Parts: sequence; structure tokens; C-alpha cells
Amino acid sequence: MTSAEQELLTAIELHSVEGIRAALDGGLDPRSQVAGRSLTTWLTEMYTRSDMFPDCLRLLLERGAELADPMLAPVLLDDEPAIRRALDASPSLIAHRTTMVSAFTPLVGASLLHVAAEYGHATAVRVLLERGAEVDCRAALDANGFNGHTALFHTVNSNDNRSAPILHQLLAAGASPATSVRGITWGKGFDWETTVYDVTPVSYAQLGLLPQMHRQEEHIYANIALLLQASGRPAPTLSNVPNRYLKPKDTA
Repeated sequence: MTSAEQELLTAIELHSVEGIRAALDGGLDPRSQVAGRSLTTWLTEMYTRSDMFPDCLRLLLERGAELADPMLAPVLLDDEPAIRRALDASPSLIAHRTTMVSAFTPLVGASLLHVAAEYGHATAVRVLLERGAEVDCRAALDANGFNGHTALFHTVNSNDNRSAPILHQLLAAGASPATSVRGITWGKGFDWETTVYDVTPVSYAQLGLLPQMHRQEEHIYANIALLLQASGRPAPTLSNVPNRYLKPKDTA
């Protein structure tokens, strides 16, 4: 990998539009592959989630890059007019399924709603629900019978709690907080891959308390409180959040 390619991947990881533009202006072909992956694949597979993701993707597409599944473009761009145009032109798109690598919750046989929830695209979620997306549509099962989760699972322990607003949206639209699956493999293929069994949205939220997840306790317990409330269960006040035992000790 050349130094220019490494700089481009760093810009993609940081969601730096200017860094990506500089690399492309410097002569890198947006249709090329770096270490066996297209630039759009690098972008979608990176663990970073931010408001700049659509702008990064838009730049790459404008320069000639392509998505592995072009039908995802309006949703990944979080572009309301484009989503509406795409659904007007092809109403069956609302039932489209895709498979892509996800650094966190799996996107295997996933709906557009799963994809929007994973990347924290609240506008796309709103439009998809308005246009008839099934709020409790399940992703595909893998060879072990794992996954089969709903879009809600993508919102309960998201990177920097980015998908928390979508958690509210989905619950307001009637998403079930009691869906149960046999298991989910979180971060499949990455160093932080973790398989959990007998999973509900509440137990999956608690997965965010594991050290490899790098989630904040306050976010996790706030999301759990929402799920409990939606289930008609009380959410008691917790006295040890953040956990005192895990706080850095004063070494002075």
C-alpha cells in the first residue's frame, strides 16, 4: 500500500471529506481498489459513524466510485428526495434485501431499514417507515441460526449512541422491544467479534457494557430504560452508573 493510499484510508476512517478530496485530486482513482477493497467498501466497513458519512460517500460517487449494491445509495446518503424518487420509480425497493460487512450488528439479508438504523440515518428511517417499511422486519439467519434480528437491535448499543434517536423512532412506530433471537455475532470478522446467545433488545443493549464495545454506561442504561418503558416495565434508578469500580483510580 502506498503512502497516498494510506492517507486516503485514514481520511475515510476519520470521515474527512477534505482529506478524501485531496487524495482524489492528487491522482488516486476513486474506482480503484486498495488492499482488495473498493473505496466505498472501505467507507461502509469502517467502524466510524458520523454525520459526515453521507458527504464522504457522495464525493466518492460523484467522482465515479460505485457501491457493491447501488440500490443502497439513497439510504446511505440519507437523502430524503432521492429515497422518495427511488421508491416512486420502484415501489418494490421497500422490500429490498442486502448483505454487507458491518463492524457491529450484522447486515446479512438486511432490509433498508436495518441499514439506515445501523448508520444512524434518521431521515432515511422516517421516510422508509412513512412509505411502508415493516418496522419489525427480520434480517436473515446465518448457518448457525443466528441473527434474524429487527432494525431495533442496531440502535440499542450503537457507536457513540448515534442511533439513539432512531431507537425512539422505531419504538414510536410500534417496534417490539421483546423480539428474541437465538444469537447474534457482533463485529463478525473483526478483532472484536463477539457471539451472544438468546438475545433480546434489552440483553443486546447490555452487550455495550463489555469492554471491547467501547460504549458509555450512561448511554446503555438510558437505552435500556426506554426499552423497559416500551415493554411496560419499571426502570429503577441506578446508583452506580458510571461504575465506580471501573473509574480510573487516583494515583497521586
